[in-house]
Amino acid sequence: MKNVLLLLHDDVGQEARLQAALDLTRALDGHLTCLDVAMLPALVGDPYCPDGGAILLQEERARESVNRTHVRERLEHEDVSWDLAEVTGDLSTCLKDAAGLADVIVVNRKLDEFPYPDMRELAGELVVKSGKPVIAVPDNIRSFNAVGRAIVAWNGSPSSMAALHAATPLLKLSESVIIIEIDDGSLQTPAREAAAYLSRHGVHALIRLEKSHGRPTGDILMSEIRDRSAEYLVMGGFGHRRLAEALFGGVTRTLLEKSPVPLFLVHG
Repeated sequence: MKNVLLLLHDDVGQEARLQAALDLTRALDGHLTCLDVAMLPALVGDPYCPDGGAILLQEERARESVNRTHVRERLEHEDVSWDLAEVTGDLSTCLKDAAGLADVIVVNRKLDEFPYPDMRELAGELVVKSGKPVIAVPDNIRSFNAVGRAIVAWNGSPSSMAALHAATPLLKLSESVIIIEIDDGSLQTPAREAAAYLSRHGVHALIRLEKSHGRPTGDILMSEIRDRSAEYLVMGGFGHRRLAEALFGGVTRTLLEKSPVPLFLVHG
């Protein structure tokens, strides 16, 4: 895991994304690719308001030009390898197109301060469709502690296995790793097998067994994050059909809505 892809866009979540990506890149001794996206306004292509769309697009591009200048000035004083590219289009499409050689994509979970752009939807789209791990950070963090305590959410599903496999290079940096096995009646592979896998990579994880007893899995994980003072959470993203998750909620949706720490998400 060496190639970090970061979304640049002038919104309230950018500072958190940038700081997290810089810390992650340093910890991995990797390379940071910054993709600045000028978003197409909804009016572009509207036959009833063609001039309005063009004006909005021009303003968006002007804001992002200023944004790129500021970010470049900051990156020149950071001790990381980096490059910066610019595109215009839909956030999800642009990031997916740029992610071919990326090992991980850094975006936000839901923005709490001002909910635009829709980062929760963006993170979900990337988790399901990019084929890459996604780190989704809250908009109020100013660092990513890769050597701190990590929690792995485990239910033995293909998504949780994919997340564990993808996160192993990062977990090797952590001071401690806790695997939370939540048995809601659908457990397929026990957490001891996940711990055995990690031990072969030099990661000696502790296992905590939790029975749901009807309590939502997302709430259990939120409590564990707080109680264990975790720095980040590794979990399979959208383990069930995406439509069902969209209609009925789901663990991933809950964590993208509320998690106080970065989420490392992978779709199996």
